[in-house]
Amino acid sequence: MGARVICFGELLLRLTAPGNERLLQSWSLDVCTGGAEANVAVSLAAFGHRVQFASVVSASPLGAAALGELQRAGVATGSVLRGPQRMGLYFLEPGAVLRPSAITYDRAGSAFAAAAPDAIDWSALLPGADLFHISGVTPAIGPRAAEAAVRVVKAANEMGVPVSFDGNYRALLWDAWKGDGPGILKEILSGASTAFINERDLALILGRSFVSRAEAFQAAFDTFPRLERIAATTRVQASVEDQALAAELVTREGRWVSRRHDLPGVVDRIGGGDAFAAGALHAVLEGRDPQYVIEFAAAAGALKHSIPGDFNRVSVAEVEAAMAGGSLDVRR
Repeated sequence: MGARVICFGELLLRLTAPGNERLLQSWSLDVCTGGAEANVAVSLAAFGHRVQFASVVSASPLGAAALGELQRAGVATGSVLRGPQRMGLYFLEPGAVLRPSAITYDRAGSAFAAAAPDAIDWSALLPGADLFHISGVTPAIGPRAAEAAVRVVKAANEMGVPVSFDGNYRALLWDAWKGDGPGILKEILSGASTAFINERDLALILGRSFVSRAEAFQAAFDTFPRLERIAATTRVQASVEDQALAAELVTREGRWVSRRHDLPGVVDRIGGGDAFAAGALHAVLEGRDPQYVIEFAAAAGALKHSIPGDFNRVSVAEVEAAMAGGSLDVRR
């Protein structure tokens, strides 16, 4: 029946300029549901795991619609609280050719940001979970969210629930409330057994520079005794639409590298890192060997680039076909 997984974070609405237009060029926006932890939750549910999403969402029609999307994807939302405040939003201006994509956040005062740090009863929710997942976006939302994130990671550690952490350093969000991003993320990372993070985020968190990714990962293992594995992608971009993706997994025992996936004609890269994380977590939860873990994760992340929206709507079989370099003929 799969593992029991809890994902904690803010559920958002994403508003995207159509096609390759600039934001509000034609005063039209496409809407979908997203959010870092929600994206991971949807992927893990599609891979056959029992996923619960924990959050505080606006008690408005917008919040109800967003929750409906999670429910249709097979994610349990019974642990989601409703608040009277607004829904968190973000606006995406898709890039093209040599113009990069751009994101504008509109999350201040959202139901999630305004929630009390102890709003969710983790003593009731965490026991029996096989994994708890959180990203660095969540504590960046504001002081209450930061305190909630630190509290739940400590609670998971005390209850023996493994913690997965995706670095996701968002300078715009931290700067908005002058939060101590490096200090808070360091506290959260200290409780994680699995980290999706790169050398740039580690340099910020640890307050030092590194000459290589390998040196940064070794410093992380030296600093955080709980840490068992680190996974990260390497992206090559000829243009916004022409990219390539590979990945590596490092543990205290060794290093494994995936094949490179060439991605001409990228449709939507938003959520690719979450798809990668979910792929790795699925394979780890299934007890697969390290090479399979990183190949599955990289293929899952690569496939997300073909799907509009935040969610990676693919199955295990489709990811494994991408791992094997499967045929692109029409499946009939």
